[in-house]
Amino acid sequence: MSSFSDREKAYENKFAHDAELRFKAQARRNKALGLWAASLLGKTGAEAEAYAAEVVKADLEEAGEEDVFRKVRGDFDAAGVDQSDHQIRRQMAELLVAAAEQIEKEA
Repeated sequence: MSSFSDREKAYENKFAHDAELRFKAQARRNKALGLWAASLLGKTGAEAEAYAAEVVKADLEEAGEEDVFRKVRGDFDAAGVDQSDHQIRRQMAELLVAAAEQIEKEA
């Protein structure tokens, strides 16, 4: 019976570890997305960093990534930045892959 408990505990630990890595990758992606969007919005330096922090914070509004997408989409629309929904989502996907690879290398 102890081997079953050990396996159960191992699965729980793996699940928690994987969830933590996903959270870190998403936060890193959101910061990179914020910096990318900031550059298209004409922001540099501290202003770009502050905008990236806003994008990271936007992800805490609801589960999933739609809150981040809406933040960037709304800011692009307000500033007249010509990026399609597809381009934003593609950038989000590419940055998530890059963030996950970076975190994997650090582990």
